[in-house]
Formats: sequence, C-alpha cells, structure tokens
Amino acid sequence: MGNKGPTKHLKRHMSPAFWPIHRKGGTWAVRPSSGPHSLKTSIPTKVILRDQFKYATTAREAKSLIKNGKMLIDGKVRKDDRFPVGLMDVVHIPDTKEYFRVLPDHGGKLKFLAITAEEAQFKLCRIIGKTSLKAGKTQLNLHDGNNVVLNTETDKYKVNDVLKIKVPEKEIQDSIEFKEMQQVIITGGKSQGEQGVLTGLGTEPGWKKTATIRTLEGNDIRTLSKYLFVVGVNEPVIKLNAGEE
Repeated sequence: MGNKGPTKHLKRHMSPAFWPIHRKGGTWAVRPSSGPHSLKTSIPTKVILRDQFKYATTAREAKSLIKNGKMLIDGKVRKDDRFPVGLMDVVHIPDTKEYFRVLPDHGGKLKFLAITAEEAQFKLCRIIGKTSLKAGKTQLNLHDGNNVVLNTETDKYKVNDVLKIKVPEKEIQDSIEFKEMQQVIITGGKSQGEQGVLTGLGTEPGWKKTATIRTLEGNDIRTLSKYLFVVGVNEPVIKLNAGEE
C-alpha cells in the first residue's frame, strides 16, 4: 500500500493562480506548511522573498535568508521558509526597514502594500467563530488562525466583528462592529479588492446572506456578506491604497 497522510509536495501548475511564479519555470513549487492560513489563501515566505520582493534569485538563497531571521511576520521572526502568509498579515524586512500589509487585490490576488513602522504595530483580525470554555471564559476564533480568550462577562464581540490587535503581543486595542454604514473591503468573489461603505445587508440565512457595498466611485456592488471585512467606521483605520498617508 502507498503512504497515507497529507501531500508534502506541490506542482507549479497546481499552485494558486495569484502566486507570483512562472507556471512553466519548473516542475515543483513550494507547498506552504500547516499554519494560520490555508494553501488557497496564502503565500509561503520563500516565494515572497524570492518572487514577490526579488531579494533572492534562488530558493536556496531565500531559504538561507529566512533561516537567518531576515523576515518577520506579525512582529515575530519566522524561520520556516514555507510559513504561510495571508490576509492582513504584517511583513517586516529588517535589513531594508520595510513594512508591508497583505491585502486583497483585484482578480483574486493578494497585494503587499507598503506601510509605516507605526502602522505595522497592529493588525486587523476578523472574528469567524466563538467557543464557550470552562470557568466563565469565551474563546474568539480569528480569521488568521489565532484565538483570544476573554472572561465571558467582558465579551462584547460578535462573529464578523473585527479586532484591532497589537502585534506580536496579541493584545486587543480596539474593535470595529460589523454593521451597516461601516467602511469595508471585499476579500473574495469577483469583486475582491473593492472597498467602500456597507449600505445594506440582505435577509438570506446563513452563508447565503448578501450585502450591498457603495464603492468610492459611487457604484453599488452586491456580494456575499462573508466576503466583507470591516476596516473602519468613518474612515479606514489602515492604509488600503498606495499613495495614502
């Protein structure tokens, strides 16, 4: 019988389309390690350093840089060259003093938007679930695989709300409620990357629930509410586009 267990390898033509690699540049691609983001929603650190930032010309060079602590994710040194990096993660390259936030882009892609050192001190995390624990505790399950445990009486958050979390300490600094008239960005579907104001929520049940977004250009977009990520009340609390202060 053949070996059982998860696949350890990934061919280039099977890698996500948004990865910045040449599909015919070889046979194999880097398969991300198990971590905070899934294969379909993340990019491994080796690909980021070599293909996205061009700070290495080969996989061996990229691996060596990462093993020597040349890349930080959410304020922590990551020495796993296959560590998965995804939505809202903060990437720091100490040698060049550069900071980036991972944001959704048009065409199902992810973009690395340059940010300031001050903004790199926090990230936004969407609550995707809640779990009741013993001793009056509640666990908030976040989109990036992290969890936050609170006393039940101090838990005022709902699923789809977004937390502003200090990194790497994982301390909650603020929260943004998921409701109409909030600033949002679309993280999936054909309208991924669009941003605007949430003007209405549909009455459909469960995952079928829809929402209407008024974009910056004044256009209305209908999408699934699960694709919405609130980023502010009157204005976004993070930089969303190049050139913004």
